[in-house]
Amino acid sequence: MKLQIHPIRLELVNPWKLARTEKTDSADVVVVELSCDEIVGYGEASPVRRYGETAESVRRFLTRLDLNHLRLPLHDSVDYIRNAAGENWAAKCAIETALIDVAAQKSEKITSAFLGVDSPDRQHLTSFTIGIADSSSVRAKVVDAQSFPILKMKVGTSADQENLKALREVAPLKPIRLDANEGWDTKEKAIEQLELLARDPKVEFVEQPMPAGKPIADWKWLKARSPLPIFGDESYHSSIDADRAAECFHGVNVKLVKAGGVLGALEALKAARARGLKTMLGCMIETSVLISAAAQLSALCDYLDLDGNLLIRNDPYLGVTAERGVLSFARAQRKTGHCVMPRSR
Repeated sequence: MKLQIHPIRLELVNPWKLARTEKTDSADVVVVELSCDEIVGYGEASPVRRYGETAESVRRFLTRLDLNHLRLPLHDSVDYIRNAAGENWAAKCAIETALIDVAAQKSEKITSAFLGVDSPDRQHLTSFTIGIADSSSVRAKVVDAQSFPILKMKVGTSADQENLKALREVAPLKPIRLDANEGWDTKEKAIEQLELLARDPKVEFVEQPMPAGKPIADWKWLKARSPLPIFGDESYHSSIDADRAAECFHGVNVKLVKAGGVLGALEALKAARARGLKTMLGCMIETSVLISAAAQLSALCDYLDLDGNLLIRNDPYLGVTAERGVLSFARAQRKTGHCVMPRSR
């Protein structure tokens, strides 16, 4: 197999800020092309400094891979990738996802069918995310997102109530999901904010109210008292975390870059569902490569937040679309694998 590595700086439609990050206008990702015979498989890493990864660390990991270990069938290759060079989960996601794409194409199947998952073609709705901003910017973003039936809003700052009010001035009846990104430092602060946010009857749940490192006793305390379902995101990376998550949360947010790729995300979703947890499939700021790969697992999810490619101006790839929030592969020209391809082709 041959590997091509493409670092890409994605330009955001709007500045992006979370509870514990600085505002930014761009995001650096790494897309890979894995060639086998005449087939090209695509994968992507969207590294997050929260987990100690950067575009450069991804590039270093990928350049050190021994491509002789990448072959079909998949079992030995996946083991090699997972055991290579420490954690580096976003980097592993890139190469594993590309390998799955190659294998699915060789089988002449869409990735979901190749993995034994129901087709993603039935109607699946993604939310559209509103980042942290001043109230006037929130209003403008909600206006721009008026075609999306479900919104997700970042919270975890002192402006939460003001921003929620601004959102409701524009979209008074839409269901919304909230994501605190570890923004409330104590269980007492978290329950205080959850009780305030629960006054809005259209709030469906809140992601990651506290830092992931909080003791399990604090999470169990919060889960027992929360007026809203709480979902683990930074606290839930892979199937290994499933038992703890079942004690601490009502649901989990699975992301390919945390789980190490499509297979890791599949395992994480199945483990959560087996323990009675609600499942959500999320993303980082990503191109259509990783969004299209993630969408292959839609049938295993209660909720979707696959809008990373909608938040950028310069997506170099074509794949799954989300008009009015509905995921669709109808425009995909490739009928096997992840159904994604470069725009220039």
